[in-house]
Amino acid sequence: ILQAFRKAIGVRIKEETELIEGEVVEVCVERPATGTGAKIGKLTLKTTDMETVFDLGQKMIEQITKEKIQAGDIITIDKSAGKVAKLGRSFTRARDYDATDSQTRFVQCPEGELQKRKEVVHTVTLHEIDVINSRTQGFLALFSGDTGEIKSEVREQINSKVAEWREEGKAEIIPGVLFIDEVHMLDIECFSFLNRLLESDMSPVLIMATNRGITRIRGTNYQSPHGIPLDLLDRLLIIATTRYSEKETKQILEIRCEEEDVEMAEDAIAVLTRIGMETSLRYAIQLITASSLVCRKRKGVEVSVADIKKVYSLFIDESRSTTFLKEYQEEFMFNELAGGDAATMEIS
Repeated sequence: ILQAFRKAIGVRIKEETELIEGEVVEVCVERPATGTGAKIGKLTLKTTDMETVFDLGQKMIEQITKEKIQAGDIITIDKSAGKVAKLGRSFTRARDYDATDSQTRFVQCPEGELQKRKEVVHTVTLHEIDVINSRTQGFLALFSGDTGEIKSEVREQINSKVAEWREEGKAEIIPGVLFIDEVHMLDIECFSFLNRLLESDMSPVLIMATNRGITRIRGTNYQSPHGIPLDLLDRLLIIATTRYSEKETKQILEIRCEEEDVEMAEDAIAVLTRIGMETSLRYAIQLITASSLVCRKRKGVEVSVADIKKVYSLFIDESRSTTFLKEYQEEFMFNELAGGDAATMEIS
């Protein structure tokens, strides 16, 4: 649960980096006459206001060679990382070649100073920071998914560091959304832990869904609405839902038919809507694919009422299945339903 919470909390970290941006005037690389030893070179960059010559080391020469930098290119150099990026070709060099690649971009020559400061924003989750700091080469675990157990001491150190960044204005907390479906399956210990997490200042928006009424809280003998303890319910805004109307059910089925590329006649959709109202929407949606296969087998263009009736007779819904089991329960193996309990069996 704690890991899911921390995955739902984002941290927006701002940092300033120094960039050198300009148009390449000349690239000179000197190779040793013996063929061994480090290469050295010079890079001449210019803007509309100034021009400067930079000495190049072995790694920068490799970067420039890799990016295929040549005279007339507009490039940026990240001073902290030593990364070279090509932005495009200068407009002044547009007529150098009769034909150019379709991916070639032409940009204006930069103005002002060559050296500039740029604000870079990184957005990561607290869980990603946990994984990276939990062990050496922890960033590789982000791709493999094998994060392992993260110590509480690591999380506490990260929390204090993030709080320090917030005070200094370097970072900003972005609360996300954590959705827990079938929340009644959690036990009393999980609910207590959720209660404590919701009190922290870095908690995300928590949305819980359940379809249970008054039922027993797992791990206790007490009953509560939706199987959730009353002290947690008191913190929640409860949203009541209603059954879909016939019009809404029809719209949902039409959208589902469109998503599955199923052409269905208007009278067939009406029959399917009635089935959805009498049984369940999920059962009606499942009949769409089955009826489409029946239609395709008879080489039809659109699903008809006959196709719906055929799949309705082949695949029974929950209520018809329950009625069938009650009627023929004696013929099934391991039948444990006594005669008097048949009427009280849960079918919803």
